Amino acid sequence: MNLLVTGGCGFIGSNFIRQRLTEPGSPLARLVNLDALTYAGNPANLADLAGDPRYVFAQGDIGDPARVTRLLSEHAIDAVVNFAAESHVDRSIDSPEPFIQTNVVGTLRLLNCTKQHWAKLPEAKKAAFRFLHVSTDEVYGTLSASDPAFTEETPFAPNSPYAASKAGSDHLVRAYQHTYGLPTLTTNCSNNYGPYHFPEKLIPLMILNALEGKPLPVYGDGQQIRDWLYVEDHAAAIWLVLRQGRVGETYNVGGLNEKPNIEIVQTICALLERKSPRADGKPYLSQVTYVTDRPGHDRRYAIDCAKLQRELGWKPKENFTTGIAKTVDWYLANRAWCSDITKKKYSRERLGTG
Repeated sequence: MNLLVTGGCGFIGSNFIRQRLTEPGSPLARLVNLDALTYAGNPANLADLAGDPRYVFAQGDIGDPARVTRLLSEHAIDAVVNFAAESHVDRSIDSPEPFIQTNVVGTLRLLNCTKQHWAKLPEAKKAAFRFLHVSTDEVYGTLSASDPAFTEETPFAPNSPYAASKAGSDHLVRAYQHTYGLPTLTTNCSNNYGPYHFPEKLIPLMILNALEGKPLPVYGDGQQIRDWLYVEDHAAAIWLVLRQGRVGETYNVGGLNEKPNIEIVQTICALLERKSPRADGKPYLSQVTYVTDRPGHDRRYAIDCAKLQRELGWKPKENFTTGIAKTVDWYLANRAWCSDITKKKYSRERLGTG
C-alpha cells in the first residue's frame, strides 16, 4: 500500500505514522506525510523515522490542489487518511475563519483531488482505494449527565466554530461518497491524550505547567466531562477501519473513560507527586486556579463505540489509569521536546479542555 497521510506532523497523525512504520509486517510500501507545518505541526514528532526509506515528508497544504494532485500521482497513492485540521476550540472562538478555510475548504479541495485521482485508477485499484476522514465527537454537540452516549446515528449539533467546521467536513465526505461513489470512511473520536500532544490541550498543559511551577487553570467548576482515548488506541482503530470498515460508514472511537476535568487534573498532580515531587515539598494541587468558563462550553461528551467493537473487533488496550501513567512518564522523559515546543509562538494561557 502507498498511503497519503495529511496532517501527519500533528499529535494524532504522528502517532499514527509511527505505529504504521514500526509495526512488524507492515504492508506499507510508502507513506507520504503532507503537512503545512502550522503552529501545531512539529517535524520533531517524527525525527526518529527520517531514515526510513518508506517515509516521505512533503510540506504543503491540503487546500493546494496542484500539490495534492502531484503527490497522489507521483506516489501512486492507494489510500488517504485525512488528519489535517485546525483543532483547538478556544482558537476557533477567537478566530473562526481559519477553521473554515482548513477544515471545510481544505477538505473539499482534498476530496476533489482524490476523486480525480481515484477515477483514473484501474478497476482493481479503484475498488480497493479508500479515503478515511478523521473527525471528532464534538460534531454531536453536548450531553447532560443522564443522556446516552453519542452513537453514529446521533444528529449533528455542533456548538463551537471548530465543531461546526468539522461537521461541515464530515458532511462533505459523506456527500462525495453518495454523489460520486468515492469510497470514503469517517471516524469520530473522543478526546485523545498521550505522547507528542501539543501543550495547549488540557493534559499536557497541566503536566508542563505543574513542572514549571505555573498555575493550573481550570475552567468554571471543572465538572465538564470528557471521554478520554489513548492516542495509540485511536491510531490502531483508524488503521483497522481503513482496512476493514464498510465503505460509506462512520465509526465512533471512544476510550470508555468518562472523567470530569478536575479529576484529570487531580490524577496528574497525584502522579507527579510520586514521580517528580516539587522541590519545596508543596503539593501540585496548590497550583490549581479556577478561571472564568469559556463561552458556550459543552458540558459532557461520551462516545458509544459498540459498532466498532461489534463489526471490527476493536477495543482499547489502555484504560485511563494505565494511559495517563504512560503519558506522564513520557513527558517527564522528554523534557527537551517539551522545551522546544514551549519556545514556539503560541499562547500558553489557552486552556484546551476539548
